[in-house]
Amino acid sequence: MCRPLCSSTNGGSRQNPALTAELARDPLFELANHGFLHRPLSVSGKSAYGIAGTADISQVYDEVMGNQAVLQDIIGHVPGFFRPGTAYFDDVAAAITRRLGLLPVNFTINGDGGATFAPSTVAAEVGKARNGDIVIAHFNKPGSATAAGLAQALPRLLGQGATFGKLGAVLPL
Repeated sequence: MCRPLCSSTNGGSRQNPALTAELARDPLFELANHGFLHRPLSVSGKSAYGIAGTADISQVYDEVMGNQAVLQDIIGHVPGFFRPGTAYFDDVAAAITRRLGLLPVNFTINGDGGATFAPSTVAAEVGKARNGDIVIAHFNKPGSATAAGLAQALPRLLGQGATFGKLGAVLPL
């Protein structure tokens, strides 16, 4: 069983360029584009989780390519994957992402509810992962229960023979 692992970055890469560069050098990580302002990607302004989406093609472009430029400057290469803030794409915005040379990717399991789940819930959700699943979890909130929940789930998954892979290894561009 192989579950893709990818670390996506948004505007936080601008705020923490040294940490972004450090993660990019770590062979266990693959950095991907998560948008410049962490906005839902839409050509009509559709919101998600109370966050206003991009309103037109120009804003879709800015959301995708603004962070693409930041990441390229910091990590030295162009990321190949994109997941928008709030994980929302409309069909047109996803097509634009593809035309810009990025593969739009989302997740199949919400591992930590945006860093709001208790450790036991994180462990239960992550423990549901099966071959091909992409689990989202938030490590940018150190006070959350994400790390404790993963510490419970990962040994069980590994004991069941699970393996993990970076998106570029399992979803070649």
